[in-house]
Amino acid sequence: MTTPKGSEPPKRRRGPRTPVGTTTLAQVAQAADVSEATVSRVINRKYGVSPATRQAVEEALKQVGYERPLDNRLVLMLTPNLKNPIFAQQAERVENELNPYGLTSIICPVYPGTPRERDYVESLVDAGVAAIVFLSSSNTLRDEDHRVVQFVESRGIPYVSINGGFPESDAPVVSTDDWRAAELAVGHLHDLGHRKIGLLAGPTGNLPADRRVEGFLTAMERRGLDDPEAFVARQHFNVEGGQQAAATLLAMGVTGLVASSDEMAFGAYRAAERVGLRVPKDVSVVGYDDSPVLDFIGSPLTTVRQPIERIAENIGRIVTSLIANRTVSSEEILVEPELRLRASTAPAPGRP
Repeated sequence: MTTPKGSEPPKRRRGPRTPVGTTTLAQVAQAADVSEATVSRVINRKYGVSPATRQAVEEALKQVGYERPLDNRLVLMLTPNLKNPIFAQQAERVENELNPYGLTSIICPVYPGTPRERDYVESLVDAGVAAIVFLSSSNTLRDEDHRVVQFVESRGIPYVSINGGFPESDAPVVSTDDWRAAELAVGHLHDLGHRKIGLLAGPTGNLPADRRVEGFLTAMERRGLDDPEAFVARQHFNVEGGQQAAATLLAMGVTGLVASSDEMAFGAYRAAERVGLRVPKDVSVVGYDDSPVLDFIGSPLTTVRQPIERIAENIGRIVTSLIANRTVSSEEILVEPELRLRASTAPAPGRP
């Protein structure tokens, strides 16, 4: 097309953006029997819409095949802390998976189930977030008041959990297979001739900790080892907790220790040293996570590695699908861990 000299081509008017190949707000509003303004509020996760109306609009969006554009680019990521390398690594990996889609993570280190976690969520939801990732946050607590997720659901914010899901929630979950992790650790120590094997377990009511206990008991019973429950010591997921739990088990004559975190394993080293035992000559230790510092300690730690890259890949795919209003399976995805052999395990004392 040519333009007469001295005139300008007509400017193209910019109307409201509608996802390519889907329907208009008016069609969604008609399907849900609400106003276009109400549809817009639901799409943009705004307050002021009743749960019943929000649900009706969400169902209409799916019915007519409306996919939300990725205009809202903020994803809130909640994690217990960033001092633990595994949480920092996982948050970074998830961020890397979201970046190609133009999504930016806001990483908030908060203690799970606390008012601070609720404050972060409520403030940032009002500011406008497209989705939330619970990275080993309140989603790992069995018996906590889950007002956080109730608020998120009331506002129609999609969310996904890592390493455990909320009770009675059909939101997607991606987790390391903790039962398999325990089997790998116990099997390795048993193959080395250890028969008195103890577990440094996390607190009761923490979902990953409880799963590792279940896996440990099953692995011990499968090998015919007596009274495995007596060799489970519960403590916090830190060096001090690991030291206390290991001291209890070493006093029972345990020669192999399975830790529920690498930090707990470091505590086991300290407990062994204090009673004159050497790792791995007198006691073998298996960690969990695969911290980047493991090759640089006295006896580099054998550990069960969480597959953080594959978890992050799944989270990236799920988050972008949820934001676009595509259907995502609510069945938990369990990702296979990997045993990393280093120098902290050896044949049981008296074994060649």
